[in-house]
Amino acid sequence: MASLVSDVMTRNVVCVREGAEYKDIVQVMRRRGVSAFPVLDARDRVVGVVSEDDLLVKEGLLGAETHGTLRHRDRAKAAALTAGKLMSRPAITIGPGATVADAARTMHSKHVKRLPVVTGASKLVGIVSRIDLLGVYDRPDEEIGGEIASKVIEGEFALDPLAFTVHVTRGVVTMSGPADTETIAHSLLLAVRQVAGVVAVRDRLSYRRY
Repeated sequence: MASLVSDVMTRNVVCVREGAEYKDIVQVMRRRGVSAFPVLDARDRVVGVVSEDDLLVKEGLLGAETHGTLRHRDRAKAAALTAGKLMSRPAITIGPGATVADAARTMHSKHVKRLPVVTGASKLVGIVSRIDLLGVYDRPDEEIGGEIASKVIEGEFALDPLAFTVHVTRGVVTMSGPADTETIAHSLLLAVRQVAGVVAVRDRLSYRRY
């Protein structure tokens, strides 16, 4: 079925406290090979995200500050010395029970490359990046076809999987076979589209049209 954020997220998350200093943040980024990480408050809640872009404001805008052309917000960030002052807030987060599609839509609409994964109490449990989301499409075709037959056709719709032909090539599913009604056919195709690793679905089903 549809992959969840909890299926693809990284659980060992690099994070810092609000009081972490500029130089320490840079060292952690370089040592751990990350370009951004969540910022936690004293109660372990995610309150923001600090990224390379946030850190580069100081270096990139020094000349502008000298000439007095910085906006107030940029001037404050250029002068910041701790994660709590440097970070972008509020943090754009997602829950572990959200689908991979939900995460992709959030990243696209908010123009972010990664999302801290939090519980309802804003406690950090993981982080998910664009490459994590794309990983669901690396699933073997045989595995995708097997799930469609056993969990969707037989399990969810109580139909005979032997009555259908499911052909999967590089994640593209071609479905053929008899569906009693157009409504059932559309529902079946929609369920197949939700299977992890499915890139597209081609409809070759036969059914009565009313």
